Amino acid sequence: MNCGIVIIPTYNEIENIESIIRAVFSLEKTFHVLIVDDNSPDKTYQKVSELQHEFPDKLFLEVRMKKAGLGTAYVHGFKWALEKKYEYIFEMDADFSHNPNDLERLYDACAKDGADLAVGSRYVTGVNVVNWPLSRVLLSYFASVYVRMITGMKIMDATAGFICYKKQVLETINLDRIKFIGYAFQIEMKYRAFAKKFNIKEVPVIFTDRTKGQSKMSGAIIKEAVFGVLSLRIKKFFNRL
Repeated sequence: MNCGIVIIPTYNEIENIESIIRAVFSLEKTFHVLIVDDNSPDKTYQKVSELQHEFPDKLFLEVRMKKAGLGTAYVHGFKWALEKKYEYIFEMDADFSHNPNDLERLYDACAKDGADLAVGSRYVTGVNVVNWPLSRVLLSYFASVYVRMITGMKIMDATAGFICYKKQVLETINLDRIKFIGYAFQIEMKYRAFAKKFNIKEVPVIFTDRTKGQSKMSGAIIKEAVFGVLSLRIKKFFNRL
């Protein structure tokens, strides 16, 4: 069994999916890939199914019935990966906003440097974002400032979605209690790991906005993140996290 698997949730990523899969498989270190597709109207899952014939032992596909949110897609993938006994479980976007080359650096942070959870961070060494409008950079940056103020976490990039988990982290967190589905999901996972006193390390990366396909950002996702952080802090205060 390969020790590392990259979970990539997809919804209408036909323009990116083959390229991102091939980029991961071209790395010097071997990673497996699990695509969790929400029955994409553009048939993303069909392209993945075709590629499985080329990569039968390291490309896996789970197709859900409908679009159900980023958080639930990752939880689905986490449970799948834990059942298959992977030691290191990664989150990564399909649109190349996360550079596949950085997977090895996240892996090293956990496998060699003692981290339980390694975060590909846009803000730990300044602001490392390419092609975002200033308004979105400010929204993302100050969202992390807000999260630090409310939760007490020292993480500079709380909404980051480029992550390596040791399996022990995901085994310890009750995945059935994960509530949020958008950016708040990323905050919730880090906060639950923080509350369990796992060692969280930020690895500086450069985030490049997608050039193909459509962003999944929405007002509802932002609202969930703002009020979700308060909810998490209150639950921890009453030992109900």
